[in-house]
Amino acid sequence: MSLSISRNTRKQLLTHIALIFVVLVVLAPVLFALAKSTQTRAEVYHFPPMLGPGSAGLLNYKIVWHQFDLGLYMKNTLIVAGIVMFFKTIFSMTAGLGLVYFDFPFKEFIFYFILFTLMMPTEIMIVALFNLVSDLGWGDSYAALSVPFLASATGVFLFRQHFSSIPADLADAARVDGAGPMRFLWSILVPMSWNTIAALALIQFIYMWNQYIWPLVIIRENDRQLIQVGLRALTNQQDTTNWGYVMAAAILAMIPPMLIFILLHEQFTKGFALGKEK
Repeated sequence: MSLSISRNTRKQLLTHIALIFVVLVVLAPVLFALAKSTQTRAEVYHFPPMLGPGSAGLLNYKIVWHQFDLGLYMKNTLIVAGIVMFFKTIFSMTAGLGLVYFDFPFKEFIFYFILFTLMMPTEIMIVALFNLVSDLGWGDSYAALSVPFLASATGVFLFRQHFSSIPADLADAARVDGAGPMRFLWSILVPMSWNTIAALALIQFIYMWNQYIWPLVIIRENDRQLIQVGLRALTNQQDTTNWGYVMAAAILAMIPPMLIFILLHEQFTKGFALGKEK
């Protein structure tokens, strides 16, 4: 008996040590960036490397916020990410509603075609999107940054699978009570789908927050630029990159998605347990 307990204890101890090691490996780049964000240029390039806080303190944060327009980039990205997150969730829900509760020709073919688009990276459509947005006169606008991302095969799949797990009797009962499709969606399906909604919203917010190629291509005016392009521009501000500034900006850029994840992480986890919500 004691031998079995001893083996279990050793197994748990080794498991915890392994997990702690993995956590430290994951956190190491963030801690390194946090330390470098408080160092002067000389301290960043010092050898051997300084791994602790530097003498600059919060000065680097103040400089990148006020002198390098980081606040403007973050505001633009929050607006674009918020627009895409909201409308993409709405469109995905309504598409999922149609694919589950409506009968129409080629419904299965349409669903599988939507899934097929998941294998098409956005980059292969950049030229066509650029020409379309330019012809519409949307250059250097929030519309150019957000409209191309309002449809989501991932979102449609997520809601289609979730709605399929909800008993069809609810739709029949709502129909008997005189509820139309939209009332059924907002009054019955949405309250049962908060976890799925939160999961998709979190995915899309982080996805838009990390956009780099499309803003770089379509935006020419600094007033509409997004945060990832702004971070890249910081490395070209001077002959020698001040990595203290870059790391300070990167740490600040991590805060909004991290807060969103902390707020929605429980719903995010439950949202992927498809078929468990009732």
